[in-house]
Amino acid sequence: MPRVLLIDDDAELTDLLQEYLEQEGFETSAVHDGESGVDEAVSGRHAIVVLDVMLPRLNGVEVLRRIRARSRVPVLMLTARGDDVDRIVGLELGADDYVPKPCTPRELVARLRAILRRSDASAAGSGAGQILAGPLVMWPEQRRAEWGGRALDLTSTEFNLLAVLAQNAGRIVNKGELSESGLGRPLARFDRSIDVHVSSLRQKVGKVPDGRSYIQTVRGQGYLFVKE
Repeated sequence: MPRVLLIDDDAELTDLLQEYLEQEGFETSAVHDGESGVDEAVSGRHAIVVLDVMLPRLNGVEVLRRIRARSRVPVLMLTARGDDVDRIVGLELGADDYVPKPCTPRELVARLRAILRRSDASAAGSGAGQILAGPLVMWPEQRRAEWGGRALDLTSTEFNLLAVLAQNAGRIVNKGELSESGLGRPLARFDRSIDVHVSSLRQKVGKVPDGRSYIQTVRGQGYLFVKE
């Protein structure tokens, strides 16, 4: 059973979520402060982390920053409804997705399963074999990627999105397709998650000889990985 770590100072909420998650086949544990959350998240004992932004003393954004400095464990952030700043900052720091609070346990489970499904090496990309696109080489089963021989440090979601773009090099991929394939969920109205993840990817991959990014925005249509 996948093991989920809940980092939230609301003990009543975490008790409710733990009960529901365990009924849905997850193992769960919970901590109620940021520092303990970081230690648990990087321990290697958990398949995924659910992290609340609004934590006392050490807030969720700083917790995520410290987790990402030491671990690639998938992180789903709980953010205040309508708080775009926390969402964007969280995604830029490497969160895999977010759910606005208050959320239903059913929605949370759906998001967790989507992330875990896409993080599973056996389900990633095209299965066995490499993905080759210009200087990029990806090994889906190993969740490993290199750019010109240099290892790329990618979150689970970034890996998924880059794999989709690289597999479709030379073809425009719309945001709906990227959301379904990379985030494992339909694209929501006003959702900027894809844009933020792609912006992060652009900073990690190289440029074509003329100085353009390998990942091009096609206004009103989607994104295109340049095919050489």
